[in-house]
Amino acid sequence: MTLVALEDVEKSVLLADDSRLEILKGISLSVGAGDHVSIVGRSGSGKSTLLNILGMLDEPTTGTVSFEGREVRKMRSGRLDRVRGDNVGFVFQQFNLLPGRTALDNVMMPLGHAKGRMFWNRRQIAADMLERVGLGHRIEQIADRLSGGEQQRVAIARALVRKPVLILADEPTGALDIETGASVMSLLDEVATETDAALVTITHDLHVAARARRHYRLDAGRLEEADLRRAFEASTLSAPVPPEPATASPAPAVLPPLPAANGVGA
Repeated sequence: MTLVALEDVEKSVLLADDSRLEILKGISLSVGAGDHVSIVGRSGSGKSTLLNILGMLDEPTTGTVSFEGREVRKMRSGRLDRVRGDNVGFVFQQFNLLPGRTALDNVMMPLGHAKGRMFWNRRQIAADMLERVGLGHRIEQIADRLSGGEQQRVAIARALVRKPVLILADEPTGALDIETGASVMSLLDEVATETDAALVTITHDLHVAARARRHYRLDAGRLEEADLRRAFEASTLSAPVPPEPATASPAPAVLPPLPAANGVGA
């Protein structure tokens, strides 16, 4: 089943001199239940903008975005907020945790708008999710006093606590060391597989991107399929790669290495 679909999506912004900056150009992409998609691109390539459109946080200038067959632009704002809150989990590079609040408070936050049993049991549900990410012993710790790896785990727990069907990860390992990054990606893979959720990761790191089953590159605002097999062979973040499907179409180009950078595209 297709969860989110983009068709001929373009995004541009009006600059101070009345000229237009084109960020995304003619992008079409479908993501279904159980998909694991990675999108690589240099800083400023538009990766974060694309992720925000996939997550229904931003609207395209032209083109259509549909979620479970319903066109997003036609949804009223309240309906859109509910659809996004119930179905989409965001993992941000900079964590975006509530300062001065505990890890438990941060993970409970998305459950404040839940209904029924999920709302009344929100404290236990949040504590169980923190236990799942290895922070059961840190639930009362102020989140911004945790290490970078622990803060990222809190952010992941917050993103997953409502069991979203679509997980969007924006440079989830960008602020982490290699070992912690590998652990974070393994956790995201594991949870997405268990719940048959779609996982879309944007990253400048080819090794992280190679863990996905479908690979794309965003360059100059255009999205193309990419072959990351060579990057995977050199990766320390090992994960199984499915066999190359038989196809008559030309094989996608192998990507050249991207420069290491922690910045995220516009």
